[in-house]
Amino acid sequence: MKRIAAAFLCSLFLLAPASPLRAQVPTSTSTSANDNALVALVRQRIKHVFVIYQENRSFDSYFGTFPGAENLTSAVAQSQGFKQYDPLGNQWVTPFRITAADSADADHSRPALITKADNGRMDLFVSTEEFGLLARGYSREDAQRVGLLTMAFEDCDTIPYLWMYAHNFTLFDHFFQGMYGPSTPGNIDLIAAQTGQTEWARHATLQVNARSTGPGVPVVNDVAPAFGPYGNGVTPLPEDAQDDLTFATLFLTLSGKNATQAKRDNDDIKEDIVDIAHRGHPAVPWGWYQEGFASKPGAFFNPYITHHNALQYFGYLRQNDYFWRGVHDLKALIPTIEQGKLGDRGVVFVKGGYVDPFGFKPADKSAYVQQHFQGDDDHPGYSDSQVSEAMVAKVVNAIAKSKYWKDSLILITYDDSEGFYDHMSPPQFERCPDGHPCGDGPRVPAIIISPFSKDHAIVSEVSDHASFAKMLGKIFDLPALASLPDESPYLPEGPRDLDPRLSDLLGAFDPERLAGTKLPIPAADAIVPDVGVPPKMSCSSLGIVPAVIPGENAPPPGFAPLTLEH
Repeated sequence: MKRIAAAFLCSLFLLAPASPLRAQVPTSTSTSANDNALVALVRQRIKHVFVIYQENRSFDSYFGTFPGAENLTSAVAQSQGFKQYDPLGNQWVTPFRITAADSADADHSRPALITKADNGRMDLFVSTEEFGLLARGYSREDAQRVGLLTMAFEDCDTIPYLWMYAHNFTLFDHFFQGMYGPSTPGNIDLIAAQTGQTEWARHATLQVNARSTGPGVPVVNDVAPAFGPYGNGVTPLPEDAQDDLTFATLFLTLSGKNATQAKRDNDDIKEDIVDIAHRGHPAVPWGWYQEGFASKPGAFFNPYITHHNALQYFGYLRQNDYFWRGVHDLKALIPTIEQGKLGDRGVVFVKGGYVDPFGFKPADKSAYVQQHFQGDDDHPGYSDSQVSEAMVAKVVNAIAKSKYWKDSLILITYDDSEGFYDHMSPPQFERCPDGHPCGDGPRVPAIIISPFSKDHAIVSEVSDHASFAKMLGKIFDLPALASLPDESPYLPEGPRDLDPRLSDLLGAFDPERLAGTKLPIPAADAIVPDVGVPPKMSCSSLGIVPAVIPGENAPPPGFAPLTLEH
């Protein structure tokens, strides 16, 4: 049985047609990219940008019944994988609601995501997961459990804090992961609007292999970085570590006239450095706050997750103290906010990890869950979704109660979709060494919280991780990564932050609030009172009625959120 499953899976991954994915998304309708008046107002109002970058949730798995969004009730959903075959259970499955905060980890490798998406038909999530697990030696029962899990969704009774933010502020319902792949590409994409297409074009010998394994560019997998520190027992051999990444990032453009501090390992960005420094802009302060950064390695659940720290993949960021001193432990963030030490403007990146530092514990009292689901970055398999949203609420509360609220923007989004079902066919960007589009991958949640955002709003502009770079460029008057002299010659193989098909996320702003003719949203609308696990909020207390989707919404026979070994 294992050989049959392995052969079937191999044929799915390696023989799947490389034809373009069917893009069934609207063209970006944002006028903000050319609206100089709006950009000028945003620059006046927004001085602090926070991005809370969580892990591994598809849009439908968290907001598939959010009222008014492109959700599972839509005509597109009914024609895009809404009904999928479960070969191990010999049954058809439609999306179903769960309330479990702890679940197994689905396959979200690049080959698996491409196969699940099935050239934009989005209809092979269950079968791909099941056959993949059988090929890896899992039992039929466990393979079926996780296969069915890919079709599950949660709502405001399980993750009410996230639904509260989406309800009170702005939810993006066409925000896609920028690269078909797991966490590392998503983390790199957020800071570079690419994962190495420029480096691939410049250094063809560094091409990642067609099976999307091992080091190479563009980055499409979770190979450990070339530079430490390493957590959770990760110590790669030199030949197994990812190649040194040498293309431009937001940290370079944020450095302004201090870009010249990239003195070591700068061969591929020398002209970028000159271009950025020549503009003479003062540096925009930034901080990368990652859970467990200062912890000592050793324990299995060491909080620090090495392959989530994108800076460690770039020699010029890791080996020049000017940049590396911007990395901090997550525990330092709340006191820094409360004590007002962020400066007059800046950008803050927030990354969770394996063990929540704020004392939140899963509501499920089983010994296994208490020991193995201590994480707070929302990654299934080790993070509890309620602990994770409590961590987010802890950070958002601190911002909302601080002096920074009045000029802040908070983006909550995710690095990849976890291999969970989403019905929207992603747009297509570039072509990777395996013959498939590099991206975009499936939709992920994205919420913008700001006193100047729209309230109770859904924005459907086409966006992905590169939209974050676009947004920062507008807010802080940064040169686009795609405009830099060491990157631009290789376009379109490179940064996407000048691509007109992608929004700059400024559609989240209310022009009247920016202009002062309408009151800002009060901080109280962003504050979760009495943050805890389990949460005291619910759909009923929030006054939100989830959309009712057609089909059988109860968990199907054979489903359980965790595998039998748990």
